[in-house]
Amino acid sequence: MENPFRPTAGATPPDLIGRGGVLDEFAYGLRIGSGAPGLLTIFTGARGIGKTVMLGAAEDLAVAGGWAVVSETATGGFLSRIGEAMRRLTNELGEGPTGRRVTGVSVAGFSVTTQLAPEEQVDWRARGAALLRLLADRGTGLVITVDEIHAADRAELSQLAADVQHFIREGLPIGLIFAGLPAAVSDLLNEGVATFLRRADRIDLHAASIAEVERSFTETFSSAGVPLDSDLAKVAAVGTGGYPFLIQLIGYYLWREAEKAPGGLDAAAVSRAVTAGRRRNERVVIEAALSTTSGRDRDFLQAMAEDPGQSSTADIGRRTGMRPNAVGNYRTRLMDAGLIEAAGYGLVDFAIPGLREYMTAGPARK
Repeated sequence: MENPFRPTAGATPPDLIGRGGVLDEFAYGLRIGSGAPGLLTIFTGARGIGKTVMLGAAEDLAVAGGWAVVSETATGGFLSRIGEAMRRLTNELGEGPTGRRVTGVSVAGFSVTTQLAPEEQVDWRARGAALLRLLADRGTGLVITVDEIHAADRAELSQLAADVQHFIREGLPIGLIFAGLPAAVSDLLNEGVATFLRRADRIDLHAASIAEVERSFTETFSSAGVPLDSDLAKVAAVGTGGYPFLIQLIGYYLWREAEKAPGGLDAAAVSRAVTAGRRRNERVVIEAALSTTSGRDRDFLQAMAEDPGQSSTADIGRRTGMRPNAVGNYRTRLMDAGLIEAAGYGLVDFAIPGLREYMTAGPARK
C-alpha cells in the first residue's frame, strides 16, 4: 500500500480530521442553487491549518454534483484569469447538448496576468451571466474558489464581489469560496472593500483534537496491516498538536518508518518520525513565514517566547523597550503575517505550532 500521507500544500489527506460537517451547508447549497448561504463561504486560519485542503474538498463536492469549478489564487490579474476560464467554458458548453453535465475546469495553467480595464468590466459580467445561464439550463452552476485573498488586489476583489452579488440578484447559480489568513481577511471585510462579503459564512479552521488524530493514525495504519500501539499512536498525535500540516508530516514519516520495520513500529521509530516531521515543519512553514520579518519583528517574537503561553503586550513592551504605539504596530504586522493571533484583551499568542520552540531553540537551530 502506498504512503497515504501527502505533506504538500493543498494535497488531499487520507482523512479530513476534525472537519466533519464543515462543508454541510455548502453541499446543501449545491442542491438548492442560487442564494443558498453555504455558496458564499470564507475559510480562515493559520498557515498550514488546511484552508487550501478545504477549498479542494469543496471543489470535489461541486464537481461531483455536476457544477463547473474555476480555481484561482489571488495573485495579480486573478479576475482576468477567471474571465478567461469562463470564456473557454462558455465556448465548450455552447457546442454541447443541453443535457450535458459539467466535469469541472481549472485555470491554474493560464498565463493571463493583466487586470481588467474599466471598459472590460461590463464584458466580464456579461460573459459570466451568459455562462451561468448555460449552466442553469443544465441544472447546474459555477463555483469560483480563490485562495490567499489576504494578498488580493482590493480593486479586483471588490469587482469580483460586486459581480457575484449581481449574479445572485438575477437568480443565477453561482458559488464563491475564499480562503485567507484571519487578521488580513478581517481587515479586508472591515475596510468595506467588499461589503457584500461580510454576509459570507466565515469558517475559522482550528486544530483537531488529539483524540481525533490518535484515532485516525490508528485506523490508517491498521487498514494497511501495520500494528500501531495505542500509546505510541497517542505520542505521535500529541507531536502533531492537532495541526493538519504536522499530522500529514508526522504520518508520512511514521509510514516511512513502518516500511523499514515490517514487524511494527516501536517507541524509537515514533520518536524519529515526530522529530523529522517537526523539523520539516520548521523549514517549510516557520522559516518561510519568518523570511520577510524584520529584526524588530523577531525581537517581538523573542519576547513572546519567554512566556509558556499567552503574552501580554505590556510585558512585550517592557522586554523589548518598545513604546506602546510601536508594540501595537508590530502586533498588527505580525498578525497580518499570520505569525501571531489575538488571545484576549492585551494578549497575543503564537499562531503557528512550533514557533515558540523555534524562537527559544537558540542560534544553532535558527
